[in-house]
Amino acid sequence: MDPTQQIEEWFYSYGDDVYNFLIYYTGSKDVEDYVQEVFLRAFKSFSTYEERANPKTWLFTIARNLVVDKSRRKKLLKFFSFDLLPLKSNPIDFSSPEETILKDEMLFEIHNTIHTLKQTYKDVLLSRLILELSVEETATILGWSPSKVNLTFHRALKALQKKLVINESEAKVHERTQS
Repeated sequence: MDPTQQIEEWFYSYGDDVYNFLIYYTGSKDVEDYVQEVFLRAFKSFSTYEERANPKTWLFTIARNLVVDKSRRKKLLKFFSFDLLPLKSNPIDFSSPEETILKDEMLFEIHNTIHTLKQTYKDVLLSRLILELSVEETATILGWSPSKVNLTFHRALKALQKKLVINESEAKVHERTQS
């Protein structure tokens, strides 16, 4: 197939996915230029595309490398599994406005805590939890083996849980000293 036609087809099929990936990966909603550049790079390197790889995964790899090349390695996490929270034993009902505010504060805390983790942990958490990519897709994008993805993901979750528990304990101590 003609590279121009193929890239155009991928743009219509995967453009929104690349756009969302870049929003999460950069922490900015102003990523239209990046999306264009991803598809421009895909066009320029189309001859290197191996058809055994999923085109979406290949485009995500290009997007990730683009951001890394431009030294804009921030990530924004808007949704996170509440199973990671140290409050597992105390489920919260988010039906009231107060509970919704609490949820937003908790997500903000998780987001800030993730940004304190080392880059490999941030990368794997973004790919596996936020983008819900498979282990194989994550391995391809990050250039890792599937076993490294699994191990790093497990360690990242443990590090995140530990920091969240520490932050919660520090907040309680701070509350007691303020009272």
